[in-house]
Amino acid sequence: MKFIDEARIEVCGGKGGNGSASMRREKFVPRGGPDGGDGGRGGNVIAVADKDINTLVDYRFVKKYIARNGENGRGADCYGKGADDIILRMPVGTLITDSLTGEVVADLTTDGMEVIIARGGKGGLGNIHFKSSVNRAPRQFTHGEPGEQRELKLELKVLADIGLLGMPNAGKSTFIRSVSAARPKVADYPFTTLHPNLGVVRIDENRSFVIADIPGLIEGAADGAGLGHRFLKHLQRTGLLLHIVDLAPFDPDTDPVAEARAIVEELRKYDESLYNKPRWLVLNKLDMVDDDERAARVQQFLADYGWQENPDPYADFDPMAPRHFVISALTGEGTRELTYAVMDYLDTLRQRAEQDRLAAAAAARPGELIAPSQPQAD
Repeated sequence: MKFIDEARIEVCGGKGGNGSASMRREKFVPRGGPDGGDGGRGGNVIAVADKDINTLVDYRFVKKYIARNGENGRGADCYGKGADDIILRMPVGTLITDSLTGEVVADLTTDGMEVIIARGGKGGLGNIHFKSSVNRAPRQFTHGEPGEQRELKLELKVLADIGLLGMPNAGKSTFIRSVSAARPKVADYPFTTLHPNLGVVRIDENRSFVIADIPGLIEGAADGAGLGHRFLKHLQRTGLLLHIVDLAPFDPDTDPVAEARAIVEELRKYDESLYNKPRWLVLNKLDMVDDDERAARVQQFLADYGWQENPDPYADFDPMAPRHFVISALTGEGTRELTYAVMDYLDTLRQRAEQDRLAAAAAARPGELIAPSQPQAD
């Protein structure tokens, strides 16, 4: 299935049915009075997050969704039937915005989440609502309200804990194949990856995380060069970026330090918040370097790049601090240590988020946090 992560659609809720202005007319029932029923509600257009869908390709071909109108009310106190809703199933992680105003209509972040994106109109009132002691034969009724109409932009941002970034052929796809069951295409030419790939890295039975691989970036990506700029948005929801660098490029004239700096600069140009996201350095293709040259080449790269981490050697270890790793995605060397460190990082991140949530709840309801009363002695 073709991977589509953007689409534009038009949605329209159904019009509410009109109320009825009817008078009861039956044999042997004089002065029957008003009996006009209300109109039915127009159908809603509802977006539902579905974990079994991973692309917006369906919305590239069908771009207009119009819900049915509600039925009109009728005499004999008959109310019109409400119209059925239209259900649009979308991938988890879809961001829905109004194309005209830029307003965020919905952010489908959890499986099964439902949001009304175009509300149907209310049904009109029948004349039974207008009777009174001075108006015993009302002819008034109201028309149904029109449904909400919107032009929407759908944007899929994959939900992943970790994001991979780097130049083409840096070894990102090989890495995700090495640590997960994902099987993206791997070849000896650039831009092998044409769309994002997700892989689940399982540390043990109850601990795992999701990693996202996007097409490689090149210099000028933020201005539209290459493929990677189209998919940078998929990294915005991640908690940590792994910057994979080719430590042994095929072209001897290629400078890994310059390429690494270029990637970071593209992040800054694209989105300042993405640039400020926690980022670890992963030096790949260790198998391509002779054993006696490895340590020197790694230290030279870190010195030229100006990488800073744990400046105080006597400080307590912080799993949230910037780190670097040296791996071979092809042979798996160093990947186990990296994945375990990532898992520790994510666990710490979740623990701190839970602590912040509890602290915020305590600050919001200080009166409820009182010590349990002690039983008093007789």
